[in-house]
Amino acid sequence: MKFPKRLIEIGIISVVLIVSLSYGLYFFLQGLTEDSIKENLFEQQRQRQLDTNKAISQHVASDIDSILSRLKVVANSEYVQEGGLTANLTGSNIEQLLEEMYNENKQLVGTADNFIIVDKNGIIKVITSDKEYQKSLVGADISNREFVNQTKLTQKPVFSTGLVSLNGTYRIVITYPVINRETGQYQGFVGAGIPTLDFFERFGNVYDIKSQYLAALDKNATQLVHSNPRLIGENFFGEYTQNFTKHNRDLNDLMKKVLSGDSGDVVYTIGSGERLTTGFPISINNGLGNATHMPPYVIFIVTPTSQIYSNIESILFTQRIETFSLLAISTAAAIILIIFLVKWSRNLDTEVKNRTRELGSAYEQLKSHERMQHDFINVAAHELRTPTQSILGYTELLENECNLIQGRLNDGDHSTQDSIEALKRNAIRLKNLTNDILDVSSIEGGTLKLNKEKINLNEKIRNVVKDISNTNPQATEKGLTIEFLTDKNNDNDNEYYVNADKSRVFQALSNLINNAVKFTGNNGTISISLDKAKSISSDNYNIKEENEYALVRIKDNGRGIHPDIQSRLFSKFATKSDIGTGLGLFIARSIVEAHGGRIWAENNPNRRGATFAFTLPLGANTGIANN
Repeated sequence: MKFPKRLIEIGIISVVLIVSLSYGLYFFLQGLTEDSIKENLFEQQRQRQLDTNKAISQHVASDIDSILSRLKVVANSEYVQEGGLTANLTGSNIEQLLEEMYNENKQLVGTADNFIIVDKNGIIKVITSDKEYQKSLVGADISNREFVNQTKLTQKPVFSTGLVSLNGTYRIVITYPVINRETGQYQGFVGAGIPTLDFFERFGNVYDIKSQYLAALDKNATQLVHSNPRLIGENFFGEYTQNFTKHNRDLNDLMKKVLSGDSGDVVYTIGSGERLTTGFPISINNGLGNATHMPPYVIFIVTPTSQIYSNIESILFTQRIETFSLLAISTAAAIILIIFLVKWSRNLDTEVKNRTRELGSAYEQLKSHERMQHDFINVAAHELRTPTQSILGYTELLENECNLIQGRLNDGDHSTQDSIEALKRNAIRLKNLTNDILDVSSIEGGTLKLNKEKINLNEKIRNVVKDISNTNPQATEKGLTIEFLTDKNNDNDNEYYVNADKSRVFQALSNLINNAVKFTGNNGTISISLDKAKSISSDNYNIKEENEYALVRIKDNGRGIHPDIQSRLFSKFATKSDIGTGLGLFIARSIVEAHGGRIWAENNPNRRGATFAFTLPLGANTGIANN
């Protein structure tokens, strides 16, 4: 009788031990999984926040550059220059010009709430604003303001530090000096006042300190905007702010780094909890085309880490309940039969590992998608902003010089003509970029339509060669020779006809030849040949088709295909060029494949340049016309 009892005791003790160990294993693995998920999520948020911070910094700089460009236009206008000669800087024409600039700024940017003209003695001569109390400041003496004296001393654009205006609003002021073109004398300046809270709240939360918010400082570390209004106007390294931040060394080091012109991030803890803070300098052109040596302003994004994790807490809680329920059921079964407990423990370990792998895979897919989306937005935003800003600036300068254009041209001054050419060039660049983006959207959405008809491929190549030779400035500047070998060899007996969309074929040819122009050096040669083939072999593709094909080759003697992008040459954004979006070859591939052809590229055997080639099928009703 003792033996069975002892055996039962051993069984009960074994079950208790196994159950205890199973629960311990569950909590341990669950903790590891959650820590891994939180760590990945935090790193993802950190990178996303850095990217967002950079984008906001660039947007702020772009808005301020836009205001500075308008101030430059006013300062160099004929009316202000004439007003400077009389030393009064007043008049109905000047007031109307300033009013127009103010209204345009409200519509396009909406940042400055007043534009002013101040004479060399620091007296406000003209002011435009929607607020009556600001208009009443005409005649006020502001010569004691630092930005007034700094503009007069340096005779260059000035980005003021934070200051309290006469009505108690905290703001920054941007100035552009009025220098008489004839005498070179300083006459005063044109300025714009920007309320910091109204300006920065357009980019994010600046009021609620319990969620993600923005903070901005000037170059002297004076706080321009903060979710705690008591900190606005206070120096970050002053005693008041340092008491608020508990003299946190990591945060102080980040502030010094960003104020010196570098970006950075830090995780720190103060009384309100742990936070992730990222910072970027706001680099602004000084009106002469050069970036300021030290950034006049910096901007930070502050995120409580609790907000980062709050999005997945409910998911983790549900996961805990589900797993715990499985554990409880398995534990009850293990009391009856220990082997079931062992089996359940193994299943649990497998389940946890599978869930971890699934979450890891989902995270990698999300990260890849985000990276692609981020690259596209950055490229599109940069490429769209640059020509648009140039068009805007040149247009405004042309408006003010419209009465002098003919006279200048006759005197040999081609500045206006150059501006018009730059305006046209950037407009074409913007149009091509927009078309590329729309084409990519159609390709990826499966809506690319082809209007096929019987076309002469030889004639189409001749048209493209002629078009690029006449319109591509790089081809002219480099002295490139673009030749169609069939025409050069007087081989005009074989005219190739294909059933295709003529505009899309023209586009694919243009993209490939323009790509060759981009990577071919001075006095180089680009050769285009057209042949007939049944099967084509290359290092990258093995093409074996029973039908006949028209084979087009574009060969250059440039620097060849870089090994880093060889495998993804026809993918989106694959480029080693300093200009362009990397969409041209992707669009060309999509057009060729939509016609049932193939496209490939390889470096030339002599390591001088590369050859791009593609095929188009010669249908039953198309082929070679022997004339």
